[in-house]
Amino acid sequence: MFAGRKFAAFLFDMDGTVLNSIAAAERVWTRWANRQGLDVTSFLPTIHGKRAIETIAALKLPGIDPAVEADALLKAEAADLDGIVPLPGAVAFLRSLPPERWAIVTSAPRELALLRLQAAGIPLPAMMVSAEDVTRGKPAPDCFLLAAKRLGVEARDCLVFEDAPAGIAAAEAAGASVMVISATHAHPMQTPHAAIVSYDALGIATDDDGWIVMEPQRDAA
Repeated sequence: MFAGRKFAAFLFDMDGTVLNSIAAAERVWTRWANRQGLDVTSFLPTIHGKRAIETIAALKLPGIDPAVEADALLKAEAADLDGIVPLPGAVAFLRSLPPERWAIVTSAPRELALLRLQAAGIPLPAMMVSAEDVTRGKPAPDCFLLAAKRLGVEARDCLVFEDAPAGIAAAEAAGASVMVISATHAHPMQTPHAAIVSYDALGIATDDDGWIVMEPQRDAA
């Protein structure tokens, strides 16, 4: 699992990757979907990992302005932070990293991202790329390319931590390596990438140039 590999930086998705906000997000989106007359069961799996405006636009609902609806959903999600928790080991792992060597790269708007990170007790990153920072959201690679650029590194030298297919596809398109976080997956995901349930399994060190070195996997028990 990347033992001995060196990376210039780590790039983390947020929802489902460093924190679990599924219950809160699905409460808000369920109410919205019901108002639109959508089949909630089939619709909810499509909301994860993508920007709200692109999720709504893809539905092509008559009389619906995706920008207006996305803004209303942001306000509703910002008001519902109940049950948002960090993923196992995430807080300690992030605190162990050099601050200038990692970033949050999320499809959530910045306002909502900051609220959720604070609600989960996740350390705030020195650098974050959020929904407003790109014109194309995941699965386009733009967000990861921008994060790498802002950190002063190449995307191909980064390890991306992701949980959703759209985010994984974005990381692949950016040329980065991928670690899949499966803590919130209800069913096993078929992926060629390394996968972990808990950050407790990971160990890191830094070399003389500040690159992050993945150490052999620890016993998470």
